[in-house]
Amino acid sequence: MLNETPRRSTIRLTPRGRIALIATGAVVAATAVAVPLTLSGDDGGRPKALTIPEGWRSGQVYEAVDKALGVAPGTTRKAVPKAGLKLPGDAGGNPEGYLFPATYPLNDKSTPTTLLSYMVNTANKKFQAAKTTAGADLNAVNLYQTVTIASIVEAEADNVADMGKVARVIYNRLDHGMPLQMDSTLNYALGRSTVRTSAKDTKKDNPYNTYTRMGLPPSPIGNPGEQAMKAAEHPTPGNWLYFVTVKPGDTRFTADFAEHQRNVAEFNKNHAAAKASS
Repeated sequence: MLNETPRRSTIRLTPRGRIALIATGAVVAATAVAVPLTLSGDDGGRPKALTIPEGWRSGQVYEAVDKALGVAPGTTRKAVPKAGLKLPGDAGGNPEGYLFPATYPLNDKSTPTTLLSYMVNTANKKFQAAKTTAGADLNAVNLYQTVTIASIVEAEADNVADMGKVARVIYNRLDHGMPLQMDSTLNYALGRSTVRTSAKDTKKDNPYNTYTRMGLPPSPIGNPGEQAMKAAEHPTPGNWLYFVTVKPGDTRFTADFAEHQRNVAEFNKNHAAAKASS
């Protein structure tokens, strides 16, 4: 269901799997695409493998592990503080961003602690392989911040091909001292997956609200996959500051706000036509 909330015009970026922007006095949003949990080899007992999709938040991963292992809801979340996970100091014990999306084998000895450790160890191996990157060097961000950028790219890009450009927009906005203004970070703060952004939402006092706070959020906002991490490590060269998905598969990037407004107008026209036909 699309939502429209009147408000003043402002810049807005486009998240992956949905269309959302504030433009010309309206907020327009579509429901996020849900990714199903995959439990492989389930024959009535414990499944033989658990697949974690790219972009899932830690809470989704905890619930999936609880389900896969047949333990009480909340068991995996409670196991985190005592799991001895090999997280960077910047994480402060929060594994968000380091529960690497992959398919993990399960057996009779699998526990929430062993699975969480497996995920974090996998992330460390993947991330450490290319910790010195073009984007990081240029923008003086460390590995943990690069993972944070990758998590935003995972949430914001309409498709894999656009990930490098989305990453470049993030770096460019940081370089220009511009707020990121990402719905994905705001939704993380609000603990939701669908987008129903209002003017009130964008004014909330929260460290993950990149409308009111400059720079990156204090942690990743999900668990990025390899493609998003590569994009954050090696962003596509370009001077873009804005982007909008005019229609599925057609995301337009620009450094010119007037051009961005024209793209927004085309998006609004397409949206109105689709709404009328439905």
